Amino acid sequence: MDLNWLRDFECLARTQNFTRAADERNITQSAFSRRIKALESWVGLPLINRATYPVQLTDSGQSFLPVAISAISRLSEARQILRDEDRQENRFIRFSVLHTISVHFLANRLDALQAELPELRTRVISDSLSTCCELLIEGAVDIMLCYWHKAVPLEIDEAVFERKDLLIDRLIPVAPASQVDGYGWDLDAQGKKRIPYLAYERSTFLGLVVENTIDRKSLNAEIIYVDGLVEAIKRRLLAGCGFAWLPETSIAAELAEGTIVPIGGEAWFASLSVSAFSNTSSLEKPAMDLWSRL
Repeated sequence: MDLNWLRDFECLARTQNFTRAADERNITQSAFSRRIKALESWVGLPLINRATYPVQLTDSGQSFLPVAISAISRLSEARQILRDEDRQENRFIRFSVLHTISVHFLANRLDALQAELPELRTRVISDSLSTCCELLIEGAVDIMLCYWHKAVPLEIDEAVFERKDLLIDRLIPVAPASQVDGYGWDLDAQGKKRIPYLAYERSTFLGLVVENTIDRKSLNAEIIYVDGLVEAIKRRLLAGCGFAWLPETSIAAELAEGTIVPIGGEAWFASLSVSAFSNTSSLEKPAMDLWSRL
């Protein structure tokens, strides 16, 4: 049983609306509904009466709600106590990071920082954007690394959490060079056969950036695969399944080798930054030293 299921249930009980609760929990409505159903399967009884509007808790749901709220509180408190003890004993600096940034940016950056700070101890949690934000807001991590784009607001209060832009990345529509040469794939050439497109979930951060980039342009493409993970989409692309928008940092080697090439001009590119967020007022000295060197 996932702690997020209990948080989802509490949020739905409070908002009485699946759409509003999913927005508040920063996940898609379909994913939110699946997690509520998973909780009901775990309990073994329906907790939500979906036939009413606004949605209401069943009798079982009413009985389970105070148990869920208590469990959230007690588990969160126990987790924080353990983390505080670990921090005092080991002085680990904790990061929540998007998986692709962890692989293609943070690992190399920490190698360099280790030379400047020999006593540096870090713990990295790679997860979805919503979980990374949640961990930062709860104080479970010291620093969060994610993408930032002016057109896609994050659920982060920048009056509380300082933002530091570390690197300018580009989201580029690319495909294997062999297929571009063989099929003549080109987003600027309209009227040809539609290009198979490996897309992000529209509700994800990169999905929203791509939608903003496409805007009112005519996209000569057909979506054949949808995923929320850069690495999963990249794997399908390298297997020859279609084209995709990928962060330049995640395909730097392939671009240099020429195995992957852009399939459109710079009007199809999007600039975004790899950014760090932290409540610097609460950082201890080791974490503050690292923050100043990021």
